[in-house]
Amino acid sequence: MAESTERRQGPLSRRGLLSGVAVVAVAGLAACGREEKTAEPPPTPDGPPKGSLEWAVAGPWRAQDKARDAARHPMETLRFFGLQPRMTVVEFWPGSGWYTEILAPYLAEGAGKYVAAGFQTGPAADPSQVALMAAFQQRFTTDERLYGEIELSAFGPTSGPVTAPGTADMALFMRNIHAWMAAGIAEKAFADAWAALRPGGILGVEQHRLGPEEDQDPAAANGYVQEAFVRQLAAEAGFAFVAASEINANERDTKDHPFGVETLPPMSLTAPRGSPPNPAFDRSKYDRIGESDRMTLRFRKPE
Repeated sequence: MAESTERRQGPLSRRGLLSGVAVVAVAGLAACGREEKTAEPPPTPDGPPKGSLEWAVAGPWRAQDKARDAARHPMETLRFFGLQPRMTVVEFWPGSGWYTEILAPYLAEGAGKYVAAGFQTGPAADPSQVALMAAFQQRFTTDERLYGEIELSAFGPTSGPVTAPGTADMALFMRNIHAWMAAGIAEKAFADAWAALRPGGILGVEQHRLGPEEDQDPAAANGYVQEAFVRQLAAEAGFAFVAASEINANERDTKDHPFGVETLPPMSLTAPRGSPPNPAFDRSKYDRIGESDRMTLRFRKPE
């Protein structure tokens, strides 16, 4: 799958993007650096070799999460980012560990390193985030034979370096930029990734994608972000744009759902977040849409 040649985007006014000027900026994205979806090669009769990315994606320890592979395309996404087995990879806000259960075994077998920059916890932290981090730690630090020696760190409003500066080969932002915009820490996320990466290191981004005809909400309350806005955040941090892929695109996603992107699977809300589920809510339309339309972007820290 051929990649686009690398392009460095010129400076843009982020204020203009927020007010809708991004329509022009985004209009040309489809023809710039796009990579289309590709089918996965079938597994070998004896199964994929231990330590390969195919092995990590097919792992039986992923039994509860494999159903989402058809919508999430983990193999294609990680290959697009350029994942290699000896890399040091920092994943920002890994949540319950959907990608951790692929990345950690793969990197452990390949003599790489996985760093989980989870929620910043403390006395004022969201209790649900504290609980999620405790469950994450319990799950992924008690089976070192499978997951290797995971490095745990934190990202948040007052967090320090996510790992030793200039040592990471790859940083991953997987569907979290909207949450960081709401918290006012999106710029910090890009700056912290820049600091963690070595020169030439890769930043991989997957994010729910707002249509270019829509104005960008600075808090991204519906969970969708304009692609041009993400590119601008990266450029302001110093990153060079490398390529974009349509691996995780979904043209059925109309992006006008009553409870934002979380109306769609896997969250599948039937009422506003924090409210009791509404059994009378008709989910059929949203289940047919499936998971969100998402941009998949690769950036590089210049050498």
